[in-house]
Amino acid sequence: MTMLTQTESEIWDAFLKEMQERCSKAEYQNWLAPIHLAPGKEGELTLQVPNIFVQEYFLQNYRKNLPNIPITFVLAEQKTAPAPVFAEAPSETSTLKLNAHYTFDHFIEGPSNQFVKSAAIGVATHPGRSYNPLFIHGGVGLGKTHLLHAIGHYVHAHNKKLKIQCITTEEFINDIVDHLKSKSVDRLKRYYRSLDVLLVDDIQFLQNRLNFEEEFCSTFEALIHQNKQIVITSDKPPSQLKLSERLIARMEWGLVAHIGPPDLETRVAILQHKAEMKGLRVPSKVAFFIAEHIFNNVRQLEGAINRLSAFARHLNQDVSEEIVENTLGELFQHAPDKKVSVENILKCVATLFEVRESDITGTSRAKQVALPRQVAMYLAKELVSDSLMRLASSFGGKTHSTLLHAWKKIRNQLEKDETLKKQVQMARRNLES
Repeated sequence: MTMLTQTESEIWDAFLKEMQERCSKAEYQNWLAPIHLAPGKEGELTLQVPNIFVQEYFLQNYRKNLPNIPITFVLAEQKTAPAPVFAEAPSETSTLKLNAHYTFDHFIEGPSNQFVKSAAIGVATHPGRSYNPLFIHGGVGLGKTHLLHAIGHYVHAHNKKLKIQCITTEEFINDIVDHLKSKSVDRLKRYYRSLDVLLVDDIQFLQNRLNFEEEFCSTFEALIHQNKQIVITSDKPPSQLKLSERLIARMEWGLVAHIGPPDLETRVAILQHKAEMKGLRVPSKVAFFIAEHIFNNVRQLEGAINRLSAFARHLNQDVSEEIVENTLGELFQHAPDKKVSVENILKCVATLFEVRESDITGTSRAKQVALPRQVAMYLAKELVSDSLMRLASSFGGKTHSTLLHAWKKIRNQLEKDETLKKQVQMARRNLES
C-alpha cells in the first residue's frame, strides 16, 4: 500500500470542487461529504464510504464525472456498539398495519370509483399477474388509502405465505434513514426486495427527495422484474409529479387509475353505511340533505356522522334537518363559483326535458312544462349565488316564494323519484363541468 500521490489527490479535489458547484448543498452533504480518499494502490482512487448504500449511489450518479481511473471502495470501520433495535427489518406481523375498517366490503361503490375498485380487486385476487404496478390517484379523502389497505387485507386473508408490506412514503424514507444510521442498509434492501406485495401510500412525498427516490426506484425495479405486485397511491397522476423521468416511466408501466369525488347518490349511500356502523339512524331525507352540502370529501362525510352520532347520543334526540344544520353547518360546502348562470340552466334544462326555454319562463301549467320549470328553479337556487328575488325574476317575473316552493318540492321528490334524480344529476354535471 502506498501513500496518496499528488495526482490522485488532485483528481479527487477537482472532482469535489466541480460537484460543489453542480449539486445542491443538501445533496453534497448527504452523498459526497461522507466519502474520503484513502491510501491505496498507485494509479487508482481508493474511496472510503460509510456504507454500501452511499457506494451504490456514488456509482450510479457521480462515477461518470470522474476521469477513466480505476476506483476501489473500502467500508469505514464500524465501532463496536450494541445492536440497534432497527438493525433487523421487522417481521411481517409487526409491520403489516392495516385499518380494520378499510376492506372491500366497507368500500361504497359509485360511478366515480367503480373502475378503480374493480382494478384493485383484480390485483388483490391475482397479485403480480393483473395490473402491475397499479397506480391510484385522486384528491384527499376519496378512498385511495382505503383501497390500498383493502388489497392488503384480501391478499393476507387468501395468501398466508405471501410477504406483504403496506407503508407510507414518509415511513419508507424514515426506514432508510434509520438503517443508514445503524449501518444496516443491506438488511433493509434485502427485506424490501423479498416482499411479494408492496403497497405504498402518498408517493407525492418522494418529490424533491432525490436521496431516497433512487433507492425507491431500485426497489421498484427489483420487485417488478420478479413479478411481485406493487400498488402506489398519489394525489396526482405520475406525469404531474416532480420525480425523475425514469421513475415516472416505471410507474406508468401498469395501470394508472383515477378516483374522483362521489356523486350525490353514492354520498348518500356512504352516509347511510357509516351511520349504520355507528348504530345511528339517519332518515333518507336527512342523509340526502347532508350529502347535498358535503360533496368533495368522503372523510368529511365520516366526520359528519361521527359528530352527529355524538350529538344524538348526548341529547338523546333523533337526527333531523334542524339538528344537522346546527351541528354540521360549519362543514357545509358551497359549490365553487363556476359562473353558472340562470341562462345556462334554462338552456341545459330545456335540452334535457325537450321543451323550449320560453316555455320554462312562460305561464303554462302543463305537466310537461311545470316539472322542467321547477327543476330549473331548484338548480338556480343550488348553483347561482344571487338573491331569491333576482333569481325568481329571471323566470318570467315569478315571486321568490314560488321559487322556494319549487326548490323544496324538487328536493323532496329527489328522494323517491330515481328517474328525476338521474336527470338532475346529469344537469348538474353538465353545468359544473
